[in-house]
Amino acid sequence: MKHFENGESDLEEGKTGKDRDKALRNNRVFRLHNQALLSGLAYCISSCSMILVNKLVLSSYDFNAGISLMVYQNFISVSIVTILSFMGIISTEPLTWRLVKVWLPVNVIFVGMLITSIFSLKYINVAMVTVLKNVTNVITAVGEMYLFGKHHDNRVWAALFLMIISAITGGLTDLSFHAVGYTWQIINCFLTASYSLTLRRVMDTAKQLTKSGNLNEFSMVLLNNTLSLPLGIFLVFVFNEIDYLSRTPLLRLPMFWLVITFSGVLGLGISFTSMWFLHQTGATTYSLVGSLNKIPLSIAGIFLFKVPTSVENSASIFFGLLAGVFFARAKIRERSS
Repeated sequence: MKHFENGESDLEEGKTGKDRDKALRNNRVFRLHNQALLSGLAYCISSCSMILVNKLVLSSYDFNAGISLMVYQNFISVSIVTILSFMGIISTEPLTWRLVKVWLPVNVIFVGMLITSIFSLKYINVAMVTVLKNVTNVITAVGEMYLFGKHHDNRVWAALFLMIISAITGGLTDLSFHAVGYTWQIINCFLTASYSLTLRRVMDTAKQLTKSGNLNEFSMVLLNNTLSLPLGIFLVFVFNEIDYLSRTPLLRLPMFWLVITFSGVLGLGISFTSMWFLHQTGATTYSLVGSLNKIPLSIAGIFLFKVPTSVENSASIFFGLLAGVFFARAKIRERSS
């Protein structure tokens, strides 16, 4: 009887052990899903908020010193990253003169990319900026073909063609069309594509000049934003923003300082959340969510800033956003094949 009872007890313990393992596995899967969902939401919220807050500063507050705004935002990012690195929360590579010399050409393009983005956002509504940014993908694809000999399949080219059509029809039907804003946005597309293509060439060389042999996202944020400060301050004087800053009453408003500081935190938040989301999911989900994220951003931009629109323009914007999703899916299939 004692032997039988022991056997029964072992069976019960075995079942309990299996149930415990199953519960642990379920908890782990649930935790991973939660992490992926949280990181995805954080990435979407930070990336959408950054553009909307910048639009608020430039249009609603009518702030006419875009370069100064860029310098202040980058200063906030540098300060936060430096503090977190000093506390040991994140790791960054030390900035050496050799690394700076290699990275300087990339940084000049980076500064141009940020400034033209701010200049265009002042004049163009958020939805049209989102659609016009698709042109960057076209320029990048052509650049990859000529510089790196990379060939894209027909689905990718079809998606790129749809992006061009949507950008043209969107511009033609834009009720708030502004030639200056569109000019800055076209320049921004070329600079963004140039930044992406130049970064690929410089990255391998830059990694060799670091202590760890790697250059993570935080090190890139620190490197880019630190180097952008002297160049940005120089451009503030060149564009004579000092005169505007000395006269504007906005700098005496505590709420205005709170908003532009928040925009700087959001800029860094995009880097943090994109890394977190990419780590929790993968490049496929990341690129798809990035494309889908433009849809609520465009809708929010139209309603929050009361943008005058027509059925034709709304259709062009929606068509452009769908082309972006189609492009992301085509790139995913291209990578997998």
